[in-house]
Amino acid sequence: MVVGQFALIAAVPVVIALVGAVRRVPDRAVRRAATLVAVLFTIPLIVWLTRPNGAQSLSKDMHPVFAGLIVAASAAFIVTLHRARRSLPAR
Repeated sequence: MVVGQFALIAAVPVVIALVGAVRRVPDRAVRRAATLVAVLFTIPLIVWLTRPNGAQSLSKDMHPVFAGLIVAASAAFIVTLHRARRSLPAR
């Protein structure tokens, strides 16, 4: 969503991932990865909201480096979550 210029709507899955990881996943690495994604998303959001002469949308205001960091952190979160799920015993 961030890459596709829908950065503000991307807040919904970021919040869902963070809440789900904190409440339901016992693996600390997954929780840290979800927190990293949320923090990396929150920084440009706060900058955009507090800047008096910011762009009309978060996607246009966000620096490309932050977009890349968010995508990389999201990929790390997915890999960490997948690894944690594979290490759980079968029910």
